[in-house]
Amino acid sequence: MKNSRGSGSVTVDHVAAHAGVSIKTVSRVLNNEANISARTRERVQASMAELKYHPNPSARRLASKRSDLIVLLYDDPNDSHLVQLQHGALDACRRSFHSLLLHPVDYRSPTLADDVLQLVRQRACAGLVLTAPVCDVPALVRALDASDVPFARLAPFTPSARGHAVRAPDRLAAQAMTAHLLGLGHRRIGFVRGHADHGVMHERLHGYRDALDDAGVAADESLIEAGSNTFESGVQAGRRLLARAARPSAIFASNDEMAAGVLYAAHALGIDVPAALSVAGCDDTPISRQTWPALSSVRLPAREMARAAVEQLVARGAPVPAARLDYALVPRESTALAAARRSSPPARTFADALDA
Repeated sequence: MKNSRGSGSVTVDHVAAHAGVSIKTVSRVLNNEANISARTRERVQASMAELKYHPNPSARRLASKRSDLIVLLYDDPNDSHLVQLQHGALDACRRSFHSLLLHPVDYRSPTLADDVLQLVRQRACAGLVLTAPVCDVPALVRALDASDVPFARLAPFTPSARGHAVRAPDRLAAQAMTAHLLGLGHRRIGFVRGHADHGVMHERLHGYRDALDDAGVAADESLIEAGSNTFESGVQAGRRLLARAARPSAIFASNDEMAAGVLYAAHALGIDVPAALSVAGCDDTPISRQTWPALSSVRLPAREMARAAVEQLVARGAPVPAARLDYALVPRESTALAAARRSSPPARTFADALDA
């Protein structure tokens, strides 16, 4: 006989019996209540998985008077980055039997705070995940701090009185890539910084400067160009850097889309990459593997960040294990030894790259 609390013939009664706990304990696990030990929670979740028990979301909402909806707010032209955030949030939502709504907003809108609070009232959200640059809009952060809405911010640059914050090692990642270029013998390293409203882009600029300082290389401010996180802005910044009389031997852009734009500008000017110019990006998004030559990049944990944010929201005060948020340097064919460090330019063909 089917039960509204689950799907098919499996009910919470079956889960409780299988796990050796009370029905109330199963209910507490389903509602992510804090007063459950990690061992018991894992045993109940394992029983649900083995029995293929799937709670009825409507029944759960009626019984608990809680929404199961997590809303991810975004205003970012980088589709690849958004997809990674979406996958991470979905991973955590599925495990905790929550739903996910992707909601685009205009972070520059003067009514953003009111619009978000209205959305929360209309949808009775269980929590909000705020991505950059939405997470740093002062009026919105103040409004959420003053409300009772649970929220988590990804890579915030400004403080919040109440919301969870999930940060990645952006500064260390940018420092590592710059150190990699320095290790290849490059000393005039151009940098394309990202949109000023994105806090992580400031962190990446700091990381670039840190590596130069560590190597005793004076930062040349004329080698730092502004971008806006898009391919087109990378093309323009690349053209400006490569038009200099003493142009850089390497350019590090603070995301892969802008690095691909720099690569395009170099090709248009007839500059061989990497024989005459090394180019590197950050984030290790799909575009870094789709260019010719493939872009050296730094992999950052976008998916893990979104997953950790949702886990914080649905835990409702229960302890949440710290997420491992690390970076990984990914050297590819777009970077090579500086001319001063090699006797002759490396021979490169498209077939060589395919065979590598």
